[in-house]
Amino acid sequence: MIPDILSNAKDHMDKTLKALTTEFAGVRTGRASGAIFDKLTVDAYGSAMPLNQLANVKTPDAQTIVIEPWDKSTLGAIEKAIMASDLGLSANNDGVLIRVPFPPLTEERRAELFKLCKSYAEEAKIATRNIRRDANQKIDRLKSDKDIGEDEAFTAQDEVQKITDTAVKKIDEALTLKEKDIMEI
Repeated sequence: MIPDILSNAKDHMDKTLKALTTEFAGVRTGRASGAIFDKLTVDAYGSAMPLNQLANVKTPDAQTIVIEPWDKSTLGAIEKAIMASDLGLSANNDGVLIRVPFPPLTEERRAELFKLCKSYAEEAKIATRNIRRDANQKIDRLKSDKDIGEDEAFTAQDEVQKITDTAVKKIDEALTLKEKDIMEI
């Protein structure tokens, strides 16, 4: 019972960290990264489709991304989606592929991006604390149902807190790494 609760809480916290890492990958830094387009949807074939289902996204150098659609008729729609996105990028369509240059980030834009990452990290911490609360409620239920004793419940809740502290520390470390990445010129 208690090992299941602890294992479940740890798994959920790990998934929260993984989701945070995915969010961070979508935040633009000074270097070109195809991950920035992971959430970009393109209106093609009568529906909104993820870009990675329409084209190859390549990074030939640190300042450029090349998007090569499998169907050339989607070039215009992909270009339009990039321009309409909140990524702040321009797209150069040459009729065969799209080049997306990554201009250097301004100090102001770096600060905005870090603020965005901080909010992602705070959401992850809130999710982690909610997982802790749920685990502690399950332990309290076991205690009130007389399935476990007072000492066992205290020990289990202490273990949940240790798991939570570890998860929050990992979130802070991920934010520090991302901050370094964003602020690097």
